Amino acid sequence: MWDKVKNSLGGYPERLNVAKVLIKYGLSVRNGRIYCGDIAIPVVRISRAANVDRRTVIETIKMIEGDPELKIIFGNISPAGPSLREVARYLNFGVIEITPIDARMPGILAAAASIIAQKNISIRQAIVDDPELTPEPKLILITETKVPGELIPEFLKIRGVEKVSVY
Repeated sequence: MWDKVKNSLGGYPERLNVAKVLIKYGLSVRNGRIYCGDIAIPVVRISRAANVDRRTVIETIKMIEGDPELKIIFGNISPAGPSLREVARYLNFGVIEITPIDARMPGILAAAASIIAQKNISIRQAIVDDPELTPEPKLILITETKVPGELIPEFLKIRGVEKVSVY
């Protein structure tokens, strides 16, 4: 997906910044407007988030709607939902942050989930950063209860894992 966006908007770095903001927050483009779900977002808010002029956002919307493939991508993207990461400690949940050596390596999520399941701990949420959109992608697992620190060595044994934080 990102390659298509980059190829279409690559000659316009500021418009590419707008596209990154849209993708990061799961914002869609429909009928000349930007939406978060069904809520219309003012162009000026997107321009501030992307650090560009509002006219650049308007031109980006026009480019997206003028390209059949981009129109499908941005017309159907949606927000993934709330992240519990920042409120986990207030809810007495656990957080495991895993930094991979290569985020495209398969099996990291499955192996981490298996380690957690073996301790009979339920996973409430899994958030995986897209390696094409995030400079340092991470896997974040929010668990029903705190995760014992003694599991850190187990997570570090997972093929492709560089760093683990449990809090």
